[in-house]
Amino acid sequence: MKAARFHAREDLRIEDVPEPELRPGTVKIAVAWCGICGTDLHEFLEGPIFTPPPGHPHGLSHEAAPVTLGHEFSGTVEELGEGVTGLAVGDSVVVEPYIVCNECGPCLSGHYNLCTKLGFIGLAGGGGGLSEKIVVDTRWVHPVGDIPLDEAALIEPLAVAYHAVGRSDVKAGDVAVVGGAGPIGLLTAAVLKGLGVTTIVTELSAARKDKAVSSGVADHVLDPSSDDVKSRVLELTAGAGADAAFECAGVNAVLDTMLDVVKPAGVVVNVSIWGRPATVDMQKVVLKEIDLRGTIAYCGDHAAAIKLVQEGKVDLKPFITGRIALDDLVDKGFDTLIHHNDTAVKIIVHP
Repeated sequence: MKAARFHAREDLRIEDVPEPELRPGTVKIAVAWCGICGTDLHEFLEGPIFTPPPGHPHGLSHEAAPVTLGHEFSGTVEELGEGVTGLAVGDSVVVEPYIVCNECGPCLSGHYNLCTKLGFIGLAGGGGGLSEKIVVDTRWVHPVGDIPLDEAALIEPLAVAYHAVGRSDVKAGDVAVVGGAGPIGLLTAAVLKGLGVTTIVTELSAARKDKAVSSGVADHVLDPSSDDVKSRVLELTAGAGADAAFECAGVNAVLDTMLDVVKPAGVVVNVSIWGRPATVDMQKVVLKEIDLRGTIAYCGDHAAAIKLVQEGKVDLKPFITGRIALDDLVDKGFDTLIHHNDTAVKIIVHP
């Protein structure tokens, strides 16, 4: 079968690999669609980062580069391993793409997203969604019912957004600022809107500002190049400030602005994975008693994220801006998102 294999920095190849073998307790999935994630782009441009380098296999997957990429994917159950219940051949599903130890403190306490040996399917081994088929432990397979499979490929990043929103403790009627309208920022705004939170999105890119408006996820869109974001947020909140803010850009100026716009005792959630150390103005944190929180991936969030879509509270269709074949992955996928990222939000791939 065909698969996109990461070998080294800027070395991604479409290769023929053996079809994965079914094991007891696992499910074989025919992949329908797989999204290209910003993490995949970082791996391609700067890696290996999350991918174990040659000669240094991951402690749980026992794999090292080359590995198959892709962790945002949907598909159809093709075959069930011995002992699998609760699923049927033909079910539409998504995968929570984890590799965890089940032995460390975080795993035993239920916080498996903080596993001390954490790896991700599609980065650290275990196959990946940028291939025709994959075999996954039943634990990580989530039925999506009648959600179209192209939209379902966005459930994984939606679960990231859902977990981040959960970290903020916001509730219906609150006001939140989302810094950055890339895929995760837009989906974070979508979750907030779905939960009844007023959303203010800040973004420089014209195309992404337009997407925040046209998708309906933003009540207000501010451009930091022309708007005084802090003043505008105070105006929109009758001088109080936002209840919560989400840093979704990995840019220090955005983080600093998020500290400015929250009210005293407000919450700032850092959603971004940073490529370099950030500088935090601790005086702002101290004087306003800001609660600055981190968030990583998801933990038991997929079912709730799927429900938001099924109930019509989140519409994923507007965020799919391109559909390509696996053979076009680099030329029409990675190249577009690296060099023309203001023209695309989420490109999905059909293996």
